[in-house]
Amino acid sequence: MVWSRVELKDAVEVANVPVLLMVLFQLTGDSKWLRDPYRPSRSKGLDDHESGGLPAERQSEVRAAAVTAIEAWRDGTAVAVPRPGPDELAAMMPCFLGEDVPVEYLELLDSVAHPDVDISAPTAPAGRRTAVIVGAGISGIIAAIRLRAEGVDCRILERSETTSGAWGVNHYPGCGVDIPSYWYSSSLLDWDWSEHFARRPEVDAYLKQMIETYGLEDVIELGTLVVGAVFDEDTSTWTVRSVDIGGTEQVDVCDVLITAVGTFGTPRLPDWPGIEQFEGEVIHSARWDEATDLSGKRVAIVGTGASAMQMLPAIAGAPERVTVFQRTPQWVAPCPKYFDKIDPRIHWLINNVPFYRAWYKVRLAWTWSDKIYTSLQRDPEWPHLERSLNQRNDGHRAFFTRYLMEKLEDSPDLQAACLPDYPPFGKRMLLDNGWFEALQRDDVDLVAEPVTALEGPCVVTASGERIETDVVAVCTGYAADEYLKDLKIVGRHGKEIHEFWGPHDARAYLGMTVPGYPNLIILNGPNLNTGAGGSYFFVAECQADYVVDLVRALRANAAATFEPKRLVFDKYNEEVDAAHDEMIWTHPGMSTYYRNDRGRVVLNWPWRLIDLWRATRSVERSAFEWTGTEKASPAGVPEQLLTADKRTDRL
Repeated sequence: MVWSRVELKDAVEVANVPVLLMVLFQLTGDSKWLRDPYRPSRSKGLDDHESGGLPAERQSEVRAAAVTAIEAWRDGTAVAVPRPGPDELAAMMPCFLGEDVPVEYLELLDSVAHPDVDISAPTAPAGRRTAVIVGAGISGIIAAIRLRAEGVDCRILERSETTSGAWGVNHYPGCGVDIPSYWYSSSLLDWDWSEHFARRPEVDAYLKQMIETYGLEDVIELGTLVVGAVFDEDTSTWTVRSVDIGGTEQVDVCDVLITAVGTFGTPRLPDWPGIEQFEGEVIHSARWDEATDLSGKRVAIVGTGASAMQMLPAIAGAPERVTVFQRTPQWVAPCPKYFDKIDPRIHWLINNVPFYRAWYKVRLAWTWSDKIYTSLQRDPEWPHLERSLNQRNDGHRAFFTRYLMEKLEDSPDLQAACLPDYPPFGKRMLLDNGWFEALQRDDVDLVAEPVTALEGPCVVTASGERIETDVVAVCTGYAADEYLKDLKIVGRHGKEIHEFWGPHDARAYLGMTVPGYPNLIILNGPNLNTGAGGSYFFVAECQADYVVDLVRALRANAAATFEPKRLVFDKYNEEVDAAHDEMIWTHPGMSTYYRNDRGRVVLNWPWRLIDLWRATRSVERSAFEWTGTEKASPAGVPEQLLTADKRTDRL
């Protein structure tokens, strides 16, 4: 390893002090770095807490000691604590995070710091399995990587002409992540993220690099719309029918069918009277054309959710005027680093200093996940349930209210219009990316009314106000509660899955499997959205762990099929609903896409991220029916799906 002391000292000057303390302890084994006067304070909000709250002289002492220890390691000194044990972690974590960390989290945070996934190419085991994966986004890519390492032949069918799921097809101005980049990434591929919150093109490039790194190009078929799948009970296989971009039908047969279509793939367009006759242009954010020129035009942004909040600051100043139509105000958290580039010296530390990457990611994992969970639980004794769930939630409300009032102190009308009257986190929490500044521009108006119609060149509001508009940017979200909306999946006894579920009411055991639909796995399925925070890459890897163990269980049981027992499925979903009854997302004070039109939360996981991690580490064998005899290869195609373009050999 060749680098100079000058390089090291320069990089360490911008290092995160709590991270350096953990590096120091692991390199030297000296526990003094875990005690006062070096122990960091608790970070506030979503802050990275680079200084650890330590006075300048202590920071300098830590940085100087780190330079010495890292140089010694480079020159051959052995690492004192290569991987901390439980007792060491119990001492390290409270120091690192500046607060007590429940013992149960130590193993999870250790797994974030030291991911242990074997992705070496195996020898094909006896009874080789085949899988069709629908969708080449985050879930599909990670599942394919992990399954191929288990000797499963995979084929990914993707309806779009590009990979990366939502990150490949969304091109609206300002599109990016609202989770820190180094947490919103996979343990399967390291990456030097250019910004603290990556923009869409970089996430897309990252996912495409994952595909290239793991050689998935040859197993992905783009421009292929899967329209249906039928389970054959005689052969214990799925027959999957799809249509390519030229309209040619094709059939694939597989042992395991995995849907990875996500929840943000089908835009929800409002049913406005006059939309077809509107004289201007109507564009949903999910179908944005990058060639769209807004210069000098009158633009209406309909909605104030995540897409709208990213779009407004990105376009403000180019149109003649922007009018934002707000149905419901949103809670907004401060995020001073939203547009900041990551200092190249941070990349240097991550790539050259042992343990730095791991601890850097652990800090993000804690801050951006379960840390807020207690704020989301209803306290029945709390006297102000109309505005907040508990004392801590009320503290968040007070903090976010102060922030809003300060940002809009020169605009009393906006203060009144933008302040929510429901508890914080009741709807998806948003990050301030210049939103409040943009709302106060002279060429931006906020109309706190829903749009009810389009008429001629005008947008019409609920009060009848008519506002002339050239372009309507529709930021009204997706059909998120309509799982597998465009897929017709027929399981045992010829029953289509939407008949089993009922409208807008999808359910699955652990969000992934459904009785009556053997060997069907739904990724990012019902009640798997991490509404309390967390990175979807982490969730996708949890699901991939579970999928791999399902395949291993099939082999261990010499079985042809698996499906959850109906009693297990029902009990699990009863527990999901009971947990949600005590949570923020069933609060009556707001609407949210997290729940269906009957009030049932269908999207969100009601427990903590650590509970999801635990639930997916291995399959509880007794929760499933294991039937049939293991087959070496699929055979047989249901007659109703036969076409001239059979491709059973392609698996």
